[in-house]
Amino acid sequence: MAVSTAISIHVASSLNNKDMQTKALVVIDIQNDITKHYRDIVNNINAAIDWAVSEDMHVVYIKHNNITASTRTFKPGTRGEELAPELKVVSDNIFVKTKSNALTSEAFATFIAENGITEFYVTGADATGCVKSTCFNMRKAGYMVHVLSDYVTSYDLKKLPEMLAYYEKQGCELITIKRK
Repeated sequence: MAVSTAISIHVASSLNNKDMQTKALVVIDIQNDITKHYRDIVNNINAAIDWAVSEDMHVVYIKHNNITASTRTFKPGTRGEELAPELKVVSDNIFVKTKSNALTSEAFATFIAENGITEFYVTGADATGCVKSTCFNMRKAGYMVHVLSDYVTSYDLKKLPEMLAYYEKQGCELITIKRK
């Protein structure tokens, strides 16, 4: 099993304000059409959002839109593509992607460049799909990536340990935020 670094959400950061502004918490695909297991982690994600706000990080939400004609899920303009009602939304940094890799969203890529973001804390669904693709491509682009290991889920929970090992192999750091 992968080793995780723990961060307390109540410990003051030793980083200065300029450094913190180059960081972002990225919440991927916590939408109404994610029907499996997201409710198991949404409270953790909300705690991570509180932590990111206390650390003066950007908080970013990524929504998937499925534009395939025959799709039944994540259709643009439907309730299914909306962010889950339990999810704490603290910013207007909401970006839409139509592919698994969040970096394919031109608006998100522009936001990253305009804000000089170089370090990401990633949470969301699905660990074997969109989270995996986004983390892989962020590392490939040279960004520092931290996966909040207790804050990601999958349609198949049995695959989570394999995915966490994959993230580490790709150069991502696994982190658990301890709540006090």
